[in-house]
Amino acid sequence: MTQAPATPRAIRHRHDREIVALAVPAFGALVAEPLFVMADSAIVGHLGTAQLAGLGVASALLTTAVSVFVFLAYATTAAVARRVGAGELRAAIRQGMDGIWLALLLGAVVIAVVLPTAPGIVELFGASQTAAPYATTYLRISALGIPAMLVVLAATGVLRGLQDTRTPLYVAIAGFVANAVLNATLVYGAGLGIAGSAWGTVIAQCGMATVYLVVVVRGARRHGASLRPDTAGIRASAQAGVPLLVRTLSLRAILMIATAVAARLGDVDIAAHQIVLSLWSLLAFALDAIAIAGQAIIGRYLGANDPQGARDACRRMVQWGIATGVGLGLLVLATRPLFLPLFTGDPLVHQAALPALILVAVSQPICGVVFVLDGVLMGAGDGRYLAWAMLLTLAVFAPVALLVPVLGGALTALWAAMTLMMTVRMVTLWLRSRSGHWIVTGATR
Repeated sequence: MTQAPATPRAIRHRHDREIVALAVPAFGALVAEPLFVMADSAIVGHLGTAQLAGLGVASALLTTAVSVFVFLAYATTAAVARRVGAGELRAAIRQGMDGIWLALLLGAVVIAVVLPTAPGIVELFGASQTAAPYATTYLRISALGIPAMLVVLAATGVLRGLQDTRTPLYVAIAGFVANAVLNATLVYGAGLGIAGSAWGTVIAQCGMATVYLVVVVRGARRHGASLRPDTAGIRASAQAGVPLLVRTLSLRAILMIATAVAARLGDVDIAAHQIVLSLWSLLAFALDAIAIAGQAIIGRYLGANDPQGARDACRRMVQWGIATGVGLGLLVLATRPLFLPLFTGDPLVHQAALPALILVAVSQPICGVVFVLDGVLMGAGDGRYLAWAMLLTLAVFAPVALLVPVLGGALTALWAAMTLMMTVRMVTLWLRSRSGHWIVTGATR
């Protein structure tokens, strides 16, 4: 008896279940990550202003370093998901191991660079004479945990590709709790000061990496996948990550330009900018969770030679992105009178930030489409297009943003430029999604 084809409603419901099952745990794991820095700041802040300032400089450097290597998670997710869709679980885990070996190699290189150059790096980033020694201490010790941090990124990509976002959530929660307990114990109980905070974070990161490795190794043994480093596989993982590295660096450049322009506008505007940017970044976690689901789902459909399933999933995720963006925008508009006083009581800062917050709220549906399509194209392994699209976006944004101080547009004009930036990204990603050139089926792209 021939089975009746699924109705459009049934297809939508199936995609909804897939998106929710992957996106909700992914959101929890994403939110847990910045809590590491918040816990460190809360504990170190009671040691003194100089220590907290040193932590601020060092943590900014470490966060930047890790964000640069986020391609370890993105590229691995797409590659593993394709293999899963093709029913090649052993090859999927083997590909994931290549990403993990690459993470270890990159981590070793970072340690070799950071340990001897830490004082110079801290000085380059403008740390004061009182804060610099603390920043150097924290940076040198924390650098020892960078290989573990990168392994966590790569292993997270493996599990996402295997359609598992729950394990990363559990590991992130356990890591946060361990980090907070270790920091408090080593900073105050052992009297190690800021060095204790750094060691606590390193130990927590190594513990997280160990848990991930145990999970991946068990999967490898279950499916008979080799754990040995494979030169060709590691090289292929690195090559797949290069376009995503270009994309990430371009995005970081955009954010750095925006902050530099805000600083030129004056103390009030830079203070307001930091508040608005912090909210913008927080909203990005919710949208990025859908993008992560997109990476895993699209990669699986393409690996299973199901282009129509990939198109249907893409369409449904875009609808999710728009709906989530509308909801977040309305939430920002409703809570903005309560949000600003959490950061400052200065009425001038409130006045500068308010129009920018309205722009952030209005642009959230655009952001929703951008994040989702970004995830879809990553899941399809379309990194080269993403790199060129982001370079184009940077080329459009930079001159517009740099003209803001010249034309006297203040912070509202700067965030109008940020909205333009997201609109350019949306147009480039939408054109690519409509073209269908990203739909390349098979176990490998």
